[in-house]
Amino acid sequence: MSEIPKNKVRLIAFYLPQFHPIPENDEWWGKGFTEWTNVGKAKPLFKGHYQPRVPADLGYYDLRVPEVREAQAQLAKEYGIEGFCYWHYWFGNGKRLLERPFNEVLESGKPDFPFCLAWANESWKGLAHGLSNRDILIEQLYLGEHDYIAHFYTVLPAFKDSRYITVDGLPLFMIYKPMADPEVIIFMNIWRKLALKNGLKGIYFVGHCNEPKYTALQIVAAGFDGVNTNRLVYYVTNHLSFAQKVRDHLFKIHRGVPLVYSYRVMSKYFLIPDEDTQENVFPSIFPGWDHTPRSGKDGLVLSRTSPELFKNTVGETIKMIEHKHPQHKIIFVKSWNEWAEGNYLEPDLKWGNKFLEALKSALEE
Repeated sequence: MSEIPKNKVRLIAFYLPQFHPIPENDEWWGKGFTEWTNVGKAKPLFKGHYQPRVPADLGYYDLRVPEVREAQAQLAKEYGIEGFCYWHYWFGNGKRLLERPFNEVLESGKPDFPFCLAWANESWKGLAHGLSNRDILIEQLYLGEHDYIAHFYTVLPAFKDSRYITVDGLPLFMIYKPMADPEVIIFMNIWRKLALKNGLKGIYFVGHCNEPKYTALQIVAAGFDGVNTNRLVYYVTNHLSFAQKVRDHLFKIHRGVPLVYSYRVMSKYFLIPDEDTQENVFPSIFPGWDHTPRSGKDGLVLSRTSPELFKNTVGETIKMIEHKHPQHKIIFVKSWNEWAEGNYLEPDLKWGNKFLEALKSALEE
């Protein structure tokens, strides 16, 4: 287990691999579709709405290009990111999507930058990804022991890579929908046994908690080693009156505007001290949020974001975890490059590197 300095904050940034064409996206959305397709067609939907977002330093990149991946890692490292958490797609029966960028990182040994994986165990639906319908594009399946074993051995080379991020000496593996199906617990039990059989000390399973109906402590009680809390919509779900919710939805329907809430107000609810101070609970920080490039007026927008407000959020989150063991001083950044959700740290034409500088400044202070 590598030694981590006592005062170091472990920032792990989610990394979206959907910036290269694949046959499935060609079929669903048209030839050559990537996430940049949604980003480029976005339009402002209300006064002061910051759209479209235009990348600066790295441009409209293609993740099949090794130099792009190297540049991303160098930039992240410069501003204090420990590593990337790549979204990983396994739908069952060996069906994967968007695996090429990570596979090339693994096989080439470059960039020399830490990483871990987050299994996005969720069916893809049209509306959430930019289509006008709610049809399921590809379904997440839980096919039992044989499939879970095949999945494990597909991921095992990554677990054994020296760059893989560990907690307490165990490779960190996140599950996006930890309570999606009772099979998830069976899956974890099988993987833990296989890990020991293959020379690992185990696996550190982290459940992603972004549904108000589950608490972080409930997810730990279900069998997870840790929890990543994501309370982006916590304010909307738990702190708006029924009348406010009705008003907001009427605005959306009759005026064609998305749900819009102030970053300054919503950020007050990103953290819950009773949960996030727990040793095995890892909070999230958000530079922003704007889902309208994918979903139009059905999206949610954090308005009036700024590097200064983001820095405050980072600072508050660091205070929340400063008492923890060095291995557990983990904060997840959502995200490094989720451009079509408006949460990214990569430079854009409006802000340049200012969000990255705000992050680094908060870490140094």
